[in-house]
Amino acid sequence: MEFRIERSALTEAVSWAARVLPVRSPVPVLGGLLLDTEGEGGGGPLRISGLDYEASARIDVDAEVVRPGKVLVMGRRLLDICKVLPEGPVECAVEGSRFTVSGDGARFGLSVLPLDDYPALPPLPQVRGAVDAELFAAAVADVAVAAGRDDTLPALTGIRLELDGDTMTLAATDRYRFAVRTLPWKATTPGEAADVLVSARRLIEIARSLGRSGLVSVALDAGSAGFEHAGTRTTVRLLEGRLPRHEKLFAMADPAVALMDRARLTEAVKRVSVVADGDSPVQMTFSRADASVTLRAGYEDDVASQRLPAALEGAEELTVAFNPGYLADALASFTEPSLRLLLLGAGQRAMITDEAGTDVHRHLLMSVKPQLG
Repeated sequence: MEFRIERSALTEAVSWAARVLPVRSPVPVLGGLLLDTEGEGGGGPLRISGLDYEASARIDVDAEVVRPGKVLVMGRRLLDICKVLPEGPVECAVEGSRFTVSGDGARFGLSVLPLDDYPALPPLPQVRGAVDAELFAAAVADVAVAAGRDDTLPALTGIRLELDGDTMTLAATDRYRFAVRTLPWKATTPGEAADVLVSARRLIEIARSLGRSGLVSVALDAGSAGFEHAGTRTTVRLLEGRLPRHEKLFAMADPAVALMDRARLTEAVKRVSVVADGDSPVQMTFSRADASVTLRAGYEDDVASQRLPAALEGAEELTVAFNPGYLADALASFTEPSLRLLLLGAGQRAMITDEAGTDVHRHLLMSVKPQLG
């Protein structure tokens, strides 16, 4: 095997494929990246693949193939080498039991791992349709903040991916908050439907790696999900279990409604939270007569407050309180200039949506009991 490639292209491709490599594994070859220039007909492009027990990644990149072949090398070591290579063209070749990488006078050698011990990459599941890459990446980021981090409750660490006709719904919850985002998608078969649970951590990695243009093909079967975009392909094993349905939780009868400027509210929450120790709440007191909300945080002499404009409907006055981190995460997931807060009262559910109150992006939070001293 021998090929030539630009250093930046090689580094980007190796970095993309190395995302799925396990940090530690009892099977040494799973720390490897497979470099393949054989392709159809025996030449290029360069295909780089990696996998662990949960996910796989494959990327095709243009390269000048001098001698087709395959080689398996330690992926993270190769990535470290790519990062320090001089800019410009790079020559890579297998020389006996060594894989060499050289460019602009710098030369590195890597030991070769046994190809026969390397498992085959899982195939891409059945393609169900396609979604806009930028919209998908944004939607994943919006809901992922609500996913659980407790691995003893694996289902809560996932993002629900539901396909129904021409709509994709993403949802995540850690029991204290619940984020839902819908977006349009193009089904391969009319009436396509599916409901699966994908690791939030893995889906975040996949979404971040996507380009900001074009369509992402979404593939699903009984045990895995696959995503293909612009020469890249990723598969990930599905999580077992299901998230609770959000429809009943999101049904709020006769809530008070507050309209607020998103940027000013976000900044105010950050400001007063500096005196909130641990998970002590940020209290919000709304007044319809004054068309305002006062945010407060802290205890005894260590307190902070800020007053902001807020239009309140459905109540004369209302006080709620939230975990400051959860509230900040929810606000940061929105981009609209104004937000609508649907409020039932202290210790009850509260929902944040865009100003129009559409179902495109909704974030449910539990209000906690105000505890200010």
